[in-house]
Order: sequence, then C-alpha cells, then structure tokens
Amino acid sequence: MSYPFQITSREAYDEAYKKSVQDPEAYWAEVASSFVWQKKWDKVLDWNFMDPKISWFEGAKLNISENCLDRHLPTHGDKPALIWEPNDPEDHHRILTYRDLHFKVEQFSNVLKNNGVKKGDRVCIYMGMVPELAIAVLACARIGAIHSVVFGGFSAQSIADRLIDAQAEFVISSDGAYRGNKEIPLKSVIDDALVQCRFVKKVIVLTRTRIPVSMIKGRDVWWEDEIKKVETQGNPPCPAEAMDAEDPLFILYTSGSTGKPKGVVHTCAGYMVWTTYTFVNVFQYQPDDIHFCTADIGWITGHSYILYGPLSAGATTLIFEGVPTWPDAGRFWDIVDKYRVNILYTAPTAIRSLMGFGLGPLQGKHLTSLKVLGTVGEPINEEAWHWYYEHVGKKKCPVVDTWWQTETGGVLISNLAGVTPAKPSYATLPLPGIQPLLVDENGKEIEGNNVSGNLCIKFPWPGILRTTYGDHERCRQNYFATYPNLYFTGDGCLRDENGFYRITGRVDDVLNVSGHRIGTAEVENAINMHTGVVESAVVGYTHDVKGQGIYAFVIYSGNHGDENLSRQDITQTVSRIIGPLAKPDKIQFVKGLPKTRSGKIMRRILRKIAEGDFANLGDTSTLLDPNVVEEIKEGKI
Repeated sequence: MSYPFQITSREAYDEAYKKSVQDPEAYWAEVASSFVWQKKWDKVLDWNFMDPKISWFEGAKLNISENCLDRHLPTHGDKPALIWEPNDPEDHHRILTYRDLHFKVEQFSNVLKNNGVKKGDRVCIYMGMVPELAIAVLACARIGAIHSVVFGGFSAQSIADRLIDAQAEFVISSDGAYRGNKEIPLKSVIDDALVQCRFVKKVIVLTRTRIPVSMIKGRDVWWEDEIKKVETQGNPPCPAEAMDAEDPLFILYTSGSTGKPKGVVHTCAGYMVWTTYTFVNVFQYQPDDIHFCTADIGWITGHSYILYGPLSAGATTLIFEGVPTWPDAGRFWDIVDKYRVNILYTAPTAIRSLMGFGLGPLQGKHLTSLKVLGTVGEPINEEAWHWYYEHVGKKKCPVVDTWWQTETGGVLISNLAGVTPAKPSYATLPLPGIQPLLVDENGKEIEGNNVSGNLCIKFPWPGILRTTYGDHERCRQNYFATYPNLYFTGDGCLRDENGFYRITGRVDDVLNVSGHRIGTAEVENAINMHTGVVESAVVGYTHDVKGQGIYAFVIYSGNHGDENLSRQDITQTVSRIIGPLAKPDKIQFVKGLPKTRSGKIMRRILRKIAEGDFANLGDTSTLLDPNVVEEIKEGKI
C-alpha cells in the first residue's frame, strides 16, 4: 500500500505545510481521497472557535472499521494486522492477519447486536491488553456504537463516574488481567462499580485469568458462549454501518481541573484521516514495518497509534500485555528482537525507568531491526533522549518526540523521522495543518523566535475534539474561552532561534504523571474524603522516573500517633477512589495552607516548596497568614 500523502523530504514538508495553511480545504480533500467513503463529502470544513463548532467532511458517509479492515483484504488479507505478545514470555503469542481480524470483528459485531447494542449506544470497555480488546473496539465502531475504553488500573468509583456520565448501558470486560507479576481482578471491580449503575443492561465477560467471578443471571454473559451462538447462526457477515462524518466514534475520559473527569468526544471521519496521516508521516511508516507502541489502549495513544492509525494504514501493529520490567528489565528489547520491530514508540517514563537498570539488560540484545524511535506522553529530558538514541537506537535511528493530547486526537508537533531535524527535548515543528502561536497571559501574540508563552492553535485540524460528552459548555470553557478564537492547549511552550517548539509543561492544575494526565482537584477530592482530613492541596514536582510526582500538603486532625500509617491510609483512600496511578508520592502534614485573603490556595508557592526552590517564593506578604509558609518549608519531605 502506498501513501500519496507521505512526506519524504524537508522540501516536501515545507511545500505541504505551506499548502495546508494557504488552502486547507484543498489540502485535506486531497489527503482524504486516499480513504474509502460510502458517500463523498459536500463540504470539507465548517468551523468557528467561539461556540465552538467544528465539522470536517460534512455530509460524508463512511465506517472507520471498513477503512481499517475491509479495504485491505483484496491486497493483503494474509498480512499480519495484530501481533500479540502475552504478559508471560513462556505463553504462546498470537498473530491475526487482516482476514482473521476482519472475521473476528464481524463475529463480535454480531455478538453486540445479539445483546441489544445499537448504533449510538455507549459501550464501556474495561479489559487488559489482549487482542479481544482491539476486536471489541473495532466491533463497536463497525456497528456505530460509541466506545468508551477505561484503563484497567482505574478503581470501581472511577468506572462508575464514567458509566454514569456516558449513560453506558453495556460493558465489555474480562474475568481478570495479567500485568507483570500481578493479577488484576477486572470483573470484581466492574461488579463494585455496577452497584451504583443499575441502568447497565449487559456485561460481556472474556475468560483470561480464570479467577472466580460472580455472574448475574440476565445481565452477565461469557464472551465465549456468545461467540458460539454466532457460530451456530452460521457466522453471518456484519456489514459496516454507514456513519455520518461527524457521528461520535468514541468517548475517552481525561482528568480535568475539576474533580469530575471529562469525556472527550472524537468523531469518525476527521479522526480517521488525522491518525492515519500522522502515523504514516511522523514514523515514516513503510508497508512491511512492524510497529510497536507500548501504550495501553485505555489511553488515547493506544487508540490512535496501536489501533486506528496503523490499521487504517494497513500496518502490522504489536500489542503487549505486560510491563517493561517483568520478568526482567530487558523485556522490551526481547520483544524488539523476537518480532524484528522497526518502530518503537514509548514513554519517557519507561525510558527513565529502564535507564535506572543500567546497560546490563541491553547486553546480548541485537536491536538491529529498529529504524525509528518515538516518545509520547510528556516532554523527554535530554539525558533520557541521549540514552534512548545511543543505547537503544545505536545512533542510527531518528527519535521523534511527539507532542499531542487526548483532545487533539493525534500528533500535532513533532519531527518527521529522518525527514525534518530532531533536537533533544524539543518537539520541533508543527505538522501540516497545525498553526501554533504563543500568547502572553492577556492573549496577546508573542511573535518572533527565542520567546516563550502559552501554546495555542489558531486553526482546526481534522482530529480536534468536537465536544465533551453531555456538556458542550465545559468544552468551550476548557479549550476555547481562555483566549477568544483560539484553541488553548493548557501548556507552556518556548520557541527557539530556529522556530522549534519545546513544551515546558502544564500551566493549569493538571499533572502529567508517567504520561497520564491527573487533575490536582481530582486527587484533592479523594484525599479530602479520607476521615480526619480537613483540607489538602496537591502539586506536581520533578520526579526522576515519572517526570512529575504528586506532592500532597494535608491538614489532618485524625493522626493516631503514627504519621507513616496515616500516610498509607490516605494513599489507600486515593487508590480506592481514583486508582493506584493517582497515589501521592509524598504527603506532608501541615497546620495550614498558604491562602490569599479571598481564600484561594497559592499553589504556586507550594510548587516551589515541593521543588525545594525556597529562594523564589515571591511575595508572601499578601497571604492571610504568611507564617504558614515558614512552617511548611521547615516540614518539607
């Protein structure tokens, strides 16, 4: 399969970028013509950032699963679509060709229909990293159901919040999941969540770990039994539902700056075009390459660069069930050698964690198949960039440092592998179609180079979010209201003398822990629910492995003489309410918090204290009680 929209030289990048800005509709119409449409569009783009209202390829009909599966069958039905590497290296791996995957997706689409799922219904998927997760996602897309994948590390309460927000009446899960040396009891977590969600009609449960589970008559059914029913019906085909270009494809929940997670909505056509276009160009994908993205499908990276982008491009994509450090810290390198992986896309957190094991785990690993290395989730620090480039890529593989968000659908700023220049710790240049600008706090554009400001985008791209589920005003407030007529990313950014962009981190109260976005308000809400906690404030601080760690300042009345036990109790509460990924790394008990006279907590000061930067606390004289700051400084952990 060739890609007419693939950019293969710096000159071609400059030309494509220029065209995408001067005549975006013509540019994206040309890119979109490489896909299969059941009906062509009437209008390429209609938009305003005030409402906001954005629609791409208006009037078109398509189905993304048809573009990911059916269209590849005549030319490369026997090509591997999915390679699955299990958690335990001793277990058998699985390879599904495009024909296999197409068959299994049609089969499970019929299972969904048999269980009452219709176009527009919301389906919550809570599974480990097994091929059936990909099959479930693609089957939802095929029949027009809106999938909402929830990462298998979230707690029952977090799942309940998401089910209630989406009013998802259907759940797909498994008895359990394997992750490293742990067994995660997924079905029992779902059962706990469903106590609050009586509206859920059906739970389809895959067998994976064979741990005992409760199965409620009339509600819970086994995946395998449902497949058998379709087989006895003769495995009828399940044609792909004709979807409107702007029909929702999925909801993906991301932490906001309030305690309630927000459901980012992506639609069918624009998301498909953007993920495929960015996949092919950023990684310079060639038709026989093996692509290994180490993310979980529960995050946007997995949606865009394990499933939809690669499959729509007819690529071979690798799914890994386990973790990089089990059974030892050479697991990624073993996988690369075993499958002759060409593209490795992982998070700076994983790289820093593996750096901590030294070069021993790399001994005896060939890694000669690698052509491109990528990073995602947060800016990569220079030390980790060089380690990755030198020791994993043997100084032969370009490193693409990709910047994007759940809300953007796919990569917005990145070098293109081997085509445009890389610079350690810089995302570098915007992709065609992306028009970034830096603004000061008042929204005034900061022009020229060697400047920094808040990163905004002034024109829509096909993968931009359309709304937040059930609450369009929240979408407007979060992304479009801060600076009129601009999409505000929430990130600070600097532009160097060459016009390269470097992301400097969140400017709002959202932390980036191991590439996962966690709202400080969400963590504070969970801490405050712990008995004895009067009030808390949470900030991020520089963490050697995770990028950002979570530092909690807690006013606590329930101390039972053992501060460490109290810390563990609070951590347990956060884990129970949100999930283990949100556990604070440090908890400091304090008598008071630095507040203005109007009662606002000065997190800016707490951030500086958490970082140990006592010299730059700024003016504290306007605080309600300036002495609090001295006490907090003295008690810093």
